[in-house]
Amino acid sequence: MRAVLPDVRARVSPSPRRRRVRPTLTYALSTTGTGMSDLAAAREYTDLAPLFAPRSVALVGASDQGERFGTRVFRQLVNFGFRGPIYPVNPRARSLLGRECYASVSALPQTPDHVGIVVATERAFDVLEECAARGVPFATVYSGGFAETGTAEGRERQARLSAFARRTGMRIMGPNCNGVINFVDAFAMASTGAIGGPRRAPGNIGVVSHSGGLGQINVMWRAQEIGLGISYEASIGNEADLDSIDFARFMLRSPATDVVLMAIEGVKDGARLLDLAREAAEREKPIVVLKFGRTAAGSRAAASHTGMIAGADDIFDAAFRQFGLIRVAETNELYEMAILLRTRRWPKGRRAASAAATGGNIVQLADIGESLGIEWPQYGPDTQAKLAALMPGYGTVSNPTDMTSLATGEPENFRRALATIADDPAIDVLTPIFAFVKRTDIERGADLVRACAKPAAMLWVGGCTDDRVFGPKDLIEAGTPVYRNALPCLRAVRAAADFGALVREYKAGLRQPLRPAAADAGAARAVLAQAGERLSEREAKAALGAYGLPVTRELLARDADEAVAHARALGGAVAIKIDSPDIAHKTEAGAIRLGVQGDGAVERAFAAVLQSARRFSPRAAISGVLVQEMAAPGVEMMLGMVRDPVFGPVIAAGLGGIHVEVLRDIAYRIAPVTADEARRMLRELRGYKLLEGVRGAPPADIEALVEAIVRLSWFAYELGAEIVELDINPLVVFERGAGVRVIDALVVKDMDGTGAR
Repeated sequence: MRAVLPDVRARVSPSPRRRRVRPTLTYALSTTGTGMSDLAAAREYTDLAPLFAPRSVALVGASDQGERFGTRVFRQLVNFGFRGPIYPVNPRARSLLGRECYASVSALPQTPDHVGIVVATERAFDVLEECAARGVPFATVYSGGFAETGTAEGRERQARLSAFARRTGMRIMGPNCNGVINFVDAFAMASTGAIGGPRRAPGNIGVVSHSGGLGQINVMWRAQEIGLGISYEASIGNEADLDSIDFARFMLRSPATDVVLMAIEGVKDGARLLDLAREAAEREKPIVVLKFGRTAAGSRAAASHTGMIAGADDIFDAAFRQFGLIRVAETNELYEMAILLRTRRWPKGRRAASAAATGGNIVQLADIGESLGIEWPQYGPDTQAKLAALMPGYGTVSNPTDMTSLATGEPENFRRALATIADDPAIDVLTPIFAFVKRTDIERGADLVRACAKPAAMLWVGGCTDDRVFGPKDLIEAGTPVYRNALPCLRAVRAAADFGALVREYKAGLRQPLRPAAADAGAARAVLAQAGERLSEREAKAALGAYGLPVTRELLARDADEAVAHARALGGAVAIKIDSPDIAHKTEAGAIRLGVQGDGAVERAFAAVLQSARRFSPRAAISGVLVQEMAAPGVEMMLGMVRDPVFGPVIAAGLGGIHVEVLRDIAYRIAPVTADEARRMLRELRGYKLLEGVRGAPPADIEALVEAIVRLSWFAYELGAEIVELDINPLVVFERGAGVRVIDALVVKDMDGTGAR
């Protein structure tokens, strides 16, 4: 049975503006064997500081008439506070907003670091050639009419733009974009009204979005509305050259940014995304991602919006989990996560504690926390004794803690109780709840949250009794993580705990996949070379066996006498199967017999299997009949590999047999994987409890299954370029200590190098 696989610490640091240099393209040490030119290699490391903080800037298509796009961009550029020279370029004007206007880029008094282009689509190429001749390092093409149109003409224009960037070395943002906003250095070249009025103070959160409106309004402006500060925002459009990875990497490497929020429709290169995720973990700067295209309708909309083809969403989801990118479902979740994550304080686990003045909030918090995998451990004896001294008559205090009378009548004792709870060694993170309180009391509570020895987040569900204007925004602006509702608060707590675990694993070297011993790539590749497009079961098992995957003992029979001899050699009951690369589904073809025992039964099974196979597929190439040992009972699993166009070889695991198609209970990971990642992968399955043993069944050999996944992942990683599909179904997992066995396998080679079947 074939597997069901998818179709394919808040602060503002020294400003980057101080690095007033043009982007030096540092060449890679070696490109031997990569097929990458020196220029292409260097482009991977382009510093975007001059794009975000240029020494001088020009805007081609600048205007001061009405509400044209060029007018809006020029006004924002002038009004945002940029102190360097601004050169408007428009051959029909002598001055704009009191600034001398130039007829062309070639007429400018100096070469700007960054040129914005707001002109008709076809004219954009003429302007770009002028920029290249002048040595301009960065350009932003705001114009539309490219791949987002979905037309052949639009796609050709975008390909032409990409080729121009490669040929000249100029780095291009866009097309069909809304530019960048830099609150650190007071530079904005964007049309959005979200930056109108007094310029907001910079913060430590970066935003990257394919969409201009969504990134600059739904994310950036809404984040600022609740008190968060933004360092940089980039609305990047179609990505003909610079892409979301380039912008996110710049923000990660900037000392002004501690969290990066991404609202993207997909990525072109999964390997670069995973490298970015690794760098985020090493720098302890989390990346929160809203990826569009979860559904078929969303994928179609993504394609029509920027020309991006969204990858299989379940594979994106698995990749994000595997490499520590924090995925959210709505724009508000992006900045809600940042409220806590920007502090860069990571809980050592998911064990939380809370206390409140209202019982209902406590119950809700406990329910939501448990649904998110957050634990509420009981306080230790020392904590209980200290709380009893503060709360006479309460007896044993539970967690989360209802402290109604103490919290409302004695705020100082409430804070002492919270400090006591935070000191409990069984607690990793504190989430105190405040309702309606005096300003001095809520400010002291905020002081406790910020100064707490452990990560903490405040849940303020009410208001201020003596200052109705004072609210959560004031505390967030001061650096306190404050939430209005339990769900976003606890989502952020869970994300912080998980990211902290990821960081610790990277530091300990536990995230580096280790190639297993006795994995012979040469032997496996030799099997593939001798086989046709579809390997027979025997050939597939030979290739997998070369990587140390345990396969069934089996012998190939070409006539009935040979089948009988093989059955005697194997001993006991055997399975009789057709061996043909053209018959993948032996059960459907009726070309398999199980539990066959005795010479006569073997002869009859041999004849029946051949007859059924020929009737099912008269033109099938038949190598013979496999006489195979019968495996002991166990849990049937499916392991597989698919070539994803974004991430390359992807490993799948799920319940085997018919369950894989009926239940679709499958977990995915990008190859290769570590043993720990394989364990996490299995625990995601709804059917995982079957492996642990249910209704008297013994526990299965999970560690042997983990090893099989690791070995298969290396097979896929090293040979995946030669294969488009691989299914092991079933792989039987015996009881603990007895191992696993590959019962049936299918491998399909990539014959034309396209990765398509």
